[in-house]
Amino acid sequence: MNKDWPQMAKDLSGAIKEVRIGAPDVMKNFSAMASAATANGALDSKTKELIALGIAVAIRCDGCVAFHAQAALKHGATREEVMDAMGLAVYMGAGPSLMYAAQAVEAYDQFAVAAK
Repeated sequence: MNKDWPQMAKDLSGAIKEVRIGAPDVMKNFSAMASAATANGALDSKTKELIALGIAVAIRCDGCVAFHAQAALKHGATREEVMDAMGLAVYMGAGPSLMYAAQAVEAYDQFAVAAK
């Protein structure tokens, strides 16, 4: 295991709470934007979370990988769908994205085990 992704998400949630307290207006608007962006529309929420996971890989954001791997699972994404999204992320981000794609799959797998 490279990282403990469920623990990372838990730890970051506490830190994010501090930002919510310190910058409530910004965080309220960020949460509203997140809700609007991930709501079902022309694309369903699962597809949007797979896109977000791919972007997290391409921009190399550990916390984003943790939260979007967890959300993709919650929205019904399969491991095969995650792998397909990771293929696109690697294509878009080359070698560095390959390293994060491996971590995103590990994160998805850890959340899947924890959900059972």
